[in-house]
Amino acid sequence: MNTAVLIDAIVRQTTVLIASLATASGQRTPLSRIADQVFGDLVRELNDQGVGHKVIADMFGMALRTYHARVSRLAASGTDQGRSLWEAVLSHVEEAGPVTRLELLHRFRADDDATVRGVLRDLVDSALLYQTGRADATSYRAADPKETFGRRRDPETLDRFVQAAVYRHGPVARAALRELVPIEDDALLDASVARLCAEQAIHRDGTDDEATYDSETCVIAFGDPVGWEAAVFDHYQAMVMALVSKLRLGRRSAALSDQIGGSTFVFDVWQGHPMADEILGYLKAMRVAGMDLRKRLEEHNRAHARPLETAPLRVVAYVGQTVQEEESDAQD
Repeated sequence: MNTAVLIDAIVRQTTVLIASLATASGQRTPLSRIADQVFGDLVRELNDQGVGHKVIADMFGMALRTYHARVSRLAASGTDQGRSLWEAVLSHVEEAGPVTRLELLHRFRADDDATVRGVLRDLVDSALLYQTGRADATSYRAADPKETFGRRRDPETLDRFVQAAVYRHGPVARAALRELVPIEDDALLDASVARLCAEQAIHRDGTDDEATYDSETCVIAFGDPVGWEAAVFDHYQAMVMALVSKLRLGRRSAALSDQIGGSTFVFDVWQGHPMADEILGYLKAMRVAGMDLRKRLEEHNRAHARPLETAPLRVVAYVGQTVQEEESDAQD
């Protein structure tokens, strides 16, 4: 199969998911940051896989100079360490605005002037900032908070996200955790980590920048009113991890003996079908089996410590189901 076709199809399905999340429960979550976020994440991941900048620029269909200019805008700020220049400029205008271009160039004097100007153009084009005036006297102010992505997330929801990320990827350093749970305000992440450590939901090893975090368990109970975002995140990343792991093995076919991969089953029934209840109850049956398996495993592990000479294995299984009611021939 043409890989480009597969990528296009996956991107399309991902945009459907993002659009559904952005409008869930009648909300209208702004999406103006998505394009830069996707670009930055793709560049970082391609770099991690050993792909050079010239090749990446070609993959995006960009001239190398244009590519480097865009990467610079998303790179870490020389003025505000630990944050991208894009995030740092937006945060400063939100907190101190309105501010002039001259004031911003002075505030971010440790960064290249042309790059700062480029970031300001991006933010205005994204409708995250409004500008008035001309030249260095141009004044910038943040868009109405109702129009932008709120920084003050519900603490419980954020804690579930952080715990799920730590459990799935631990032991994980703080810098890596910030990539997994991309929060603009570092203080929010630090506060969440502190709460989870105090509750012993996650464990800290080491101090300061050398600290890593791990979690032995992360269970989002059925009916939990604040856990659905973390559950969606956990389910989606579990699916992606399985697909990526298989691709990195170089396998493009499946076998019954596979320990990494996934299967999709489609069942066609109708109202009154003798197997309808069994088919519709498939998700419940899988959940019950999974919970029973996990319970028996936890009981065994409490009674029997892992031999030190053996390597630990973490097996991640994901289960999903949807039901689509189609129009009958009689209705047609």
